[in-house]
Amino acid sequence: MIFQPAIIALLLASLVGTMMVTASLPFAVRVLRFWDTASGSESQLEMEKRTYLVSTLLVVVLLSELASLILFVFNADRMSSLFVGAMCAVGTLNVNEFGFPTLYLKIIVFFAASAWLVLNHVDSRGFDYPLVRVKYGALMILAPLMAVAAGVQLAYFLGLRADVIASCCSTLFSGATQVTSDKLAAIAPEASLAGLVAALGLVMVAGRRALATGKGAVVFALLSLVAFAMAMEAVVAAISVYVYELPHHHCPFCILKGEYGHVGYALYLPLFAAAALGLGGGIAQPAARIQSLAEAAPRIMRRCVGSSMAGFGLFGAVTVWLIWRSHLILIEPERLLFFLPGGQP
Repeated sequence: MIFQPAIIALLLASLVGTMMVTASLPFAVRVLRFWDTASGSESQLEMEKRTYLVSTLLVVVLLSELASLILFVFNADRMSSLFVGAMCAVGTLNVNEFGFPTLYLKIIVFFAASAWLVLNHVDSRGFDYPLVRVKYGALMILAPLMAVAAGVQLAYFLGLRADVIASCCSTLFSGATQVTSDKLAAIAPEASLAGLVAALGLVMVAGRRALATGKGAVVFALLSLVAFAMAMEAVVAAISVYVYELPHHHCPFCILKGEYGHVGYALYLPLFAAAALGLGGGIAQPAARIQSLAEAAPRIMRRCVGSSMAGFGLFGAVTVWLIWRSHLILIEPERLLFFLPGGQP
């Protein structure tokens, strides 16, 4: 099973990416110890030239890591037909104990790689490379993180067995099960949607302030991560239910399938991009205090924040459309009064 083309591509991407980032660590240590733009020594000039090559290679590697998250989820969904009992990616990921840890680690690598790419982009706009130590220091954290993710992914793929009976998503994402009765699926849909609206509202307010004043992008970054968490919770507790039109089916993966028009991608892609760009805005703003980045950093911050707001707005628009087109009445109209100003439960 490990010889599936998509699995080979994922393993190669992780292996090459981990090797490239790890191979750059000696150079990163050298930069941290000896970097000095005031020096005209041969060693300094050689390091400055190598930063172009190393940074370019790392950009390619980390972009492939971002794409691998999408491929991993897509492949998990596609492979569900190979396992007895599996209906979607949930069954594939539950074939062994490394499935969901691999997914979680790849999500963490996604955000870590996104942050590094923004950091590198900001640094490249300064004539004196003011953040070069920061970004190469960040590699000391990113490299082991990528190595762990690659190792867990390898263990997951090596442990795939076609004779294993997988768990159906309905046994894991159902409000009636012990697994989730006290977790996401058991949260009242009106509460999850109200939390989502509040989180998106705070993000938009913080984003407008950041765009207008050039300040508050760090707060916006934190709120973006909160909104991301609230959105993922709302997908499980309410949004997916409107898609399936089944009040007890809360799977966040089945919405990726063709029978539901692949609408999950219309939700997840802008959501992940918005959270990553929001985090990037929080990284770019503090760099504005550096003289060589006084003009470039605010400009990058505004682009990140504006694009993040657009991504969250798109996620919200798709959510509203999915609820509006659904034939399921999940929340009685009179229950919505509880969440309106002056309303009664």
